Amino acid sequence: MSELLTAIEKTAREGLEAAAQAGDAAALERMRVEYLGAKGRLTELSRALGALPKDQRPAAGQAVNRAKTELTAAHAKALLALDRGPDVADLLDVTLPGRRPARGRRHLISRTMSEICRIFGQLGFTVVEGPEVETDYYNFEALNFPADHPSRDMQETLFVGDGLLLRTHTSPMQIRTMEKTRPPVWVVVPGKTYRRDDDVTHSPMFHQVEGLAVDKGLTMADLKGVLTAFAAAFFSPETKIRLRPSFFPFTEPSAEVDIACVLCGGRGCRLCKGSGWLELLGSGMVDPALYGFVGYDPDEVSGFAFGLGVDRAAMLKYGLSNIRHLYEGDLRFLTQF
Repeated sequence: MSELLTAIEKTAREGLEAAAQAGDAAALERMRVEYLGAKGRLTELSRALGALPKDQRPAAGQAVNRAKTELTAAHAKALLALDRGPDVADLLDVTLPGRRPARGRRHLISRTMSEICRIFGQLGFTVVEGPEVETDYYNFEALNFPADHPSRDMQETLFVGDGLLLRTHTSPMQIRTMEKTRPPVWVVVPGKTYRRDDDVTHSPMFHQVEGLAVDKGLTMADLKGVLTAFAAAFFSPETKIRLRPSFFPFTEPSAEVDIACVLCGGRGCRLCKGSGWLELLGSGMVDPALYGFVGYDPDEVSGFAFGLGVDRAAMLKYGLSNIRHLYEGDLRFLTQF
């Protein structure tokens, strides 16, 4: 009995060593056949149990089963290690410093739009939003664009059928806001806008922040004061602006607003084409004709409006040369901001 138990323990020990030293699947298969096969060493030992007295057979049988279980588990573990390669723990150097996870960042357009809205919020404006799919009435007619008005050709509109279109500006919210609100009105409208336009400085989908103020006694001086304060806060306190006469159907008088070149400070360079100025936004006093659509009395109130291109503002502030950088999703570019 003692000799048989010793032989079983020795066989199990040698089988475990063989499994641990097997370097490939072929060696593991040889180990399995030698120790666990139908003619293997443990099988031969189990046949010797019949020669033992009946009272000794249970203990010897348990020893054989234990050895089979250990060797089967060792074979399976070694085979799994071969399939998955080296254990991760063997490859990990715990003395190395940890790697910081990549941090997400707000997109440059979102950051710029939020900053613009924050600045105008400090100037007393409230943020409102409106639909991107608009009707011809709000996008054109109520903004003083008659059906045959040539300025409609400037908009390069994307129509979606049944009198609906993708809004070409955020200006429709001027009418929608005044319909629901009695003066005074001080709002800015951030959002996406759409036009059939695509080059290095234009995108078919771009972002605007529309501004509208309607109150008693507002003049062009108030408009210039608001925009001067915005330019100082958004670019730098030294930023100068100028107003040039222009035309927009829903403002009269109208003005384009330029800022001193952010690259040369107004001295003249390649960016500003030697003029010293960069176009920033369009603005003007609200045309009294618009008040007729919303029930305001033009003898009681006056107002001003402006439309700022967020994409262009971001390009000017951060020195971008191509608007496509904002939409290509290149992380090498985006993570700089």
